[in-house]
Amino acid sequence: MATVVQIVLWAWIIKHSGVCSDSLPENTSKRFRIECLEEHNRARSTVDPPARDMLFMTWDEGLAITAAAWARNCLFEHNVDLKDVRRMHATFSSVGENLWAGSPASHFNVKSAIKGWVDEVHEYDFDQNSCSGVCGHYTQVVWASSYKVGCAVQLCPNGVERTSFASREGAIFVCNYATA
Repeated sequence: MATVVQIVLWAWIIKHSGVCSDSLPENTSKRFRIECLEEHNRARSTVDPPARDMLFMTWDEGLAITAAAWARNCLFEHNVDLKDVRRMHATFSSVGENLWAGSPASHFNVKSAIKGWVDEVHEYDFDQNSCSGVCGHYTQVVWASSYKVGCAVQLCPNGVERTSFASREGAIFVCNYATA
C-alpha cells in the first residue's frame, strides 16, 4: 500500500513530467462536458434563419471515448475510422468530427475552440446550402439532425503532428457528432 508521501511524490512527478497540464480540463469532468454542450447548443440556438427541426444536443459517452482515443495520437488529421462507422460507434449510422489544435496548450479553452468552428458561418450560404470557403466545422456544429456529441482534449508534450507546432507542446481538441 502506498504511503501519503509516495502518492504526493508521484503526483508531483506526473505534474512536472510534461504529461499533464493544469490548464487543460479533465475529459471526464462534469464541468468540461457541460461547457462543451452549452457552447454547441448556444451556437445551434443562434442559427439564422432558425432551423424548425433543430435537435437539442446531448452528451454521448461512446463518442467521447472515441474522441479521446483519437486525440491521444496527437495528429491533426481526421480519424481514419470515420468511413467505417461501426468502428466509431455501435448505434449511429454516421459520425462526424471536428478538430482544433493549438500551442501552447494553455491557449486551449472550449469556448474559443468551438467559436473558431462556428465563425465559419460567414463562408456558408444557407439558401444554397453551400460554402464559399471552409465551413464544414460550422455545419457539423449546427446540423439540425445531429443530436449527440462527445469531446476530448489531449495534451501533446511533443507537439501535434501535421501542424506548424509539431515540435513543441500543444493540445488537440476532438469532438465527434452523431449523426454526421
